[in-house]
Amino acid sequence: MKTTFRIAIAALALGTALPAFAENPMVGGAAMYESKNIVENAVNSADHTTLVAAVKAAGLVDTLAGEGPFTVFAPTNDAFAKLPEGTVDTLLKPENKEMLTKILTCHVVAAKANAEMVKAMIQQDGGKHEIDTVGGCKLWAKSEGGKVMIGDEQGNWATVTIADVMQSNGVIHVIDTVLLPKM
Repeated sequence: MKTTFRIAIAALALGTALPAFAENPMVGGAAMYESKNIVENAVNSADHTTLVAAVKAAGLVDTLAGEGPFTVFAPTNDAFAKLPEGTVDTLLKPENKEMLTKILTCHVVAAKANAEMVKAMIQQDGGKHEIDTVGGCKLWAKSEGGKVMIGDEQGNWATVTIADVMQSNGVIHVIDTVLLPKM
């Protein structure tokens, strides 16, 4: 097995309890409920309307509402706005569904990893941890200035702006940049 989220798996195997979370942070002006799944929470965030539209256009609603567990690096509307003009509109067209799906699934990991676990993996790997996504992309996590950064295959780096938004089927980490696969 790849070592992508080995600490999380080891903690579960040893029966180590994950830290208790008193309350989820607000995202996009909305309460996020640990009892709801990723899609049920995301649709309420005013900061993620572009992401939700993209998930719907790619046909990924059922997947992200599924059992999981998933770790989702969720780009904000402002993150999508950083893309070259017209990119989002082009990706949302039905003929570009395959490319949109690839980009979105490069933001999803088939494991539940909170920020503490990610930071531990970064430290254990000497400052940079490789992550495999469900879309077949490679991401890298590092810590810079006390913040967790997520890098993509094109050399872009996103900052985790809100970590540990717990969901019934995983966890969301809000990011400020869209992660892109090799094109």
